[in-house]
Amino acid sequence: MIPVTPAPEPAAFDGKIRQPGLRAIAELAGEQSTPPRTAGRPYPPVAASRDEIPADKFPPYWREMLDDLMRSYHRICAYLCLYIPRGTGAPSVDHAVAKSRRWDQIYEWSNYRLACSLMNARKGAAACVLDPFEIGEGWFALELVEFQVRPGDGLSDEVTGAVANTIERLRLNDHICCKAREEYAESYWSGDIVFDYLMRHAPFVARELRCQDRMDVAGRDLTEGST
Repeated sequence: MIPVTPAPEPAAFDGKIRQPGLRAIAELAGEQSTPPRTAGRPYPPVAASRDEIPADKFPPYWREMLDDLMRSYHRICAYLCLYIPRGTGAPSVDHAVAKSRRWDQIYEWSNYRLACSLMNARKGAAACVLDPFEIGEGWFALELVEFQVRPGDGLSDEVTGAVANTIERLRLNDHICCKAREEYAESYWSGDIVFDYLMRHAPFVARELRCQDRMDVAGRDLTEGST
């Protein structure tokens, strides 16, 4: 993982996602929605209060923001730090603060992270996974033999523990994840892709190659152009 800079909220977000979402929350809690619904049938009450609404009852309006998230974050999974390809990729909207924990954050752009479906499923509602918006530079490092992720050097015990918990929860060092990082690095070292392409498709791998002085293994200049 590397720090992710929050993207601005799309202009249409409030009218398209936030307001319909808040109206649905009120209806699910048996309240009068404000402003009153002018079209469509209201959602039937499922709880006595907003805090008691089951997470699976919230209408998934956030899915309508997936294209905006893909554009805003250049199709890079916030947790795996790899490009989510068209066709074979499975992008999803992750709630940094889970739906089951904060109803007031369910329809907020600032709570959305672009995640591949693998990472979203592994994260679930866990509170132990670090937020890519809040991590520091160098908190996660990469070992370039087996391509396993580890806590960076010089961190406090608290941060080291939080990084280790995130790695474990997301299983960032399973065979699938390590092999994906290795293939990007090997493609760069072999000359199949250039560094600009690596930066756009595997920014964590690219950063670690640069930090560890592994940019030009074969004496080639691959910092310009693209494949």
